[in-house]
Amino acid sequence: MSAAVKKVIPLLDRVLVKRAEGATQTASGIVIPDMAQSKVLHGEVVAVGTGARKANGDFFPVLVKVGDKVVLPEHGGTKVTLENDEREYHLFRESDILAKIDDPYAT
Repeated sequence: MSAAVKKVIPLLDRVLVKRAEGATQTASGIVIPDMAQSKVLHGEVVAVGTGARKANGDFFPVLVKVGDKVVLPEHGGTKVTLENDEREYHLFRESDILAKIDDPYAT
């Protein structure tokens, strides 16, 4: 994780997600033009906030954690540009994240 990402701390129920990169070539090596590439709808959580506040001041726990793979909506989120980092990051509310991907092969 880059030093710039470590400086970004989402507030409340916000989650910072690094979108997965789309395929730019087929398995046989054919280059896919930008217009033909499908939008990537999954990514990896790189930072999370403390959670939404309850009426008594406590926090609801955030259900995703750093390193989780998640399914994202097609639209939404706020694009975040970090200095010296060319990857695409987005801030989402936790409730906007559609699902968490459980990887049975992760160690």
